[in-house]
Formats: sequence, C-alpha cells, structure tokens
Amino acid sequence: MQLKKSDYDKYDLFVGMDSMNIRNMYRILGSDPEGKIRKLMEFTDRGGDVADPWYSGRFDVAWRDIYDGCEGLLESLAE
Repeated sequence: MQLKKSDYDKYDLFVGMDSMNIRNMYRILGSDPEGKIRKLMEFTDRGGDVADPWYSGRFDVAWRDIYDGCEGLLESLAE
C-alpha cells in the first residue's frame, strides 16, 4: 500500500528505517505537527539509520538493528 497524505490523520505513528524513508514520508505527508514520523533506531540507545545490508552485506547488523528497534518500539507502546 502506498503512503498517502490522508494517512496522517488515520494513524498514530509512521516508522521509517533510514533518513531516506523519513524524507519521503515528509514529502508525501507534508509536515508532522504531532510528531508521528519516527526513525526505528530512535527507539534504541544507538539512534541513526538501520544498517542497510544492500551496501554492507551485513545482514547480521541489519537484523540486530531491526530487532532492537522493534523491541524498543514495543516497550514505548507498553508505557
């Protein structure tokens, strides 16, 4: 499903894997007055982008980033 501007009012959170995802979300959604657009790694103590195995070949690092990000996201939702 393609992200649409009208989705902003329908959902509470938009999570991107890297800076390019976030930039594209802003392009489509326009702005983020409610702070709904977040990078997955913001839910970890490392921050930054999820490692991209396309460039590094390091699927283990990408897996760790995604796992840790999802774990942190779930913890934040449980609070």
